[in-house]
Amino acid sequence: MSVRTTIQVDQETVAMLEKLKREWRVRSYAQVVKQLVREVKVLETSEKGSLPKMKRFQRDKSDRFG
Repeated sequence: MSVRTTIQVDQETVAMLEKLKREWRVRSYAQVVKQLVREVKVLETSEKGSLPKMKRFQRDKSDRFG
């Protein structure tokens, strides 16, 4: 069995975790947090794509409407 700990979060965060817990049909907040971490890690990896050294895209002023 793993060691358990307590973390402090505000009521708004508890409500968000509870909503995700119901939506994802998981049993614990720990499962919600683990899933959120996995999703962030996937995004970090996929954001880099195949050209990680490419400069960030910026629009020309002439590209804009108005």
